[in-house]
Amino acid sequence: MNLNLSADEVLTTTRSVRKRLDFDRPVERSVILECIDIAQQAPTGSNRQGWQWMVIEDAEKKAAVAELYRKNFDWYASQPGAEYGQDDVRSLRQDRVRTSAGHLAENFHRAPYLVIPMIEGRMGPETVSFMQASVWGSILPAVWSFMLALRERSLGSAWTTLHLPDEEATAELLGIPFDTYTQAGLFPVAYTKGTDFKLASRLPASQLTHWDTWGNRDA
Repeated sequence: MNLNLSADEVLTTTRSVRKRLDFDRPVERSVILECIDIAQQAPTGSNRQGWQWMVIEDAEKKAAVAELYRKNFDWYASQPGAEYGQDDVRSLRQDRVRTSAGHLAENFHRAPYLVIPMIEGRMGPETVSFMQASVWGSILPAVWSFMLALRERSLGSAWTTLHLPDEEATAELLGIPFDTYTQAGLFPVAYTKGTDFKLASRLPASQLTHWDTWGNRDA
């Protein structure tokens, strides 16, 4: 079901959805393909269009990838969390974020689909920053467009990366040519329980924007 949201509405209400993913409702393959078609309209460096998309539906493969994610999540969750000022809006939601992330880790395998977007090429530790920016700039707009397209169609997802310490194992499991394609994330995709997502609490632009010189916030 298309929600007929305005551009501003879809941009400001596309959330990382975890607890509100409906793991029991089937998702049509045609909807996934429709969202990928939209994603591939995103800008890409030199118009290379080096995207590939792995969509995992097989229950055993989903379980295996989810286990790799869960292993790394357990380590990540044991690390100290980020600290912000007492009145910082980011502090107010940390407990909820941790709880919802734990829920997703426990239920990752239940999503109707897991989606892994990929970009052609592989960066080594010697890759200079401008080349890294070019590579990521050629896949991340498409991935965000994919999430926006899901939102418009009453679906949701969460942009996760915790399977990537085991990227090569994931590639072997799924037959991805590891030497020539870089995985950009792992996305559980499902219809959402309700569609009434609202704006999130964010720092205002005036606190984050510098005019001509660092620290100059006078608009």
